[in-house]
Amino acid sequence: MEDRSREIADFLRTRRARITPARAGLPAEGRARRVPGLRRDEVARLAGVSTEYYTRLEQGRAHHPSPEVVEALARALRLDTSEREHLTDLLARPGAAARRTPSTPQRVRPGLHLMLHTPAHVPAFVLGRRTDVLAANRLAREVLTDFDALPAARRNLARYYLLDPEARERVGDWDRVAAETVAVLRLDAGRHPHDRQPADLVGELTLACPEFSGWWNDHRVLRRTHGTKTYHHPLVGELTFAYESFQSPGDTDQTLCVYNVEPDSDTARNLELLTSWTAPAPDAGFTA
Repeated sequence: MEDRSREIADFLRTRRARITPARAGLPAEGRARRVPGLRRDEVARLAGVSTEYYTRLEQGRAHHPSPEVVEALARALRLDTSEREHLTDLLARPGAAARRTPSTPQRVRPGLHLMLHTPAHVPAFVLGRRTDVLAANRLAREVLTDFDALPAARRNLARYYLLDPEARERVGDWDRVAAETVAVLRLDAGRHPHDRQPADLVGELTLACPEFSGWWNDHRVLRRTHGTKTYHHPLVGELTFAYESFQSPGDTDQTLCVYNVEPDSDTARNLELLTSWTAPAPDAGFTA
């Protein structure tokens, strides 16, 4: 993973580069500008800090800004909820970041695991750190891929979307979904700066996925909450879901993802077919 100071600098630089003075409410200067977005002094003015302090902050040389300063920067840079969270993580005190660094493998609580099998008619799975797939019900394994059949170290949603050739054919609007997954991965990396496993995954994706570096260097961050997904299944055709994501109580590094469907829709009927065609054969028992 990048050096922490460089990560802070790149994130702040890319965020201010996308905001025009007009959008920020600054008066027109009537002269050519040398930067595509806001200058450092303009961000400092909007945030109510000195230009010298903001410059040191962007260079990773300012020590532990207060929550009020972080919030002022977030307002000045028009950050969304995920970006505010990411900025807070990047500027956190080293001790706080270290305390949140994972040290043990993640385990899914029995109650959360049981919820995977409650919505038996729709796909559902649990994501952990680094977009690891910690558990998945049968329909999730049928619609995406059979994560249970993979080695434990390779059960990862980002790796599936970006590196599995089948995913490019199966996932509708693959470029959008893949880019959003990279943004989710970057948000997680900011939360756990001392965890080497995200760095290893980023290195693998950089080498094996031609599009990854461009998306990673955009410094976009995203927390998955809800939206739509479409998959093209080889057996039943197109499946369109309205997904919802829920953080697990007691472990914000685990997210339950449920792919809901409209009743009586084509997707609902296609899922019924998929369920019937792929259901495990009943145990015939012993015969005389």
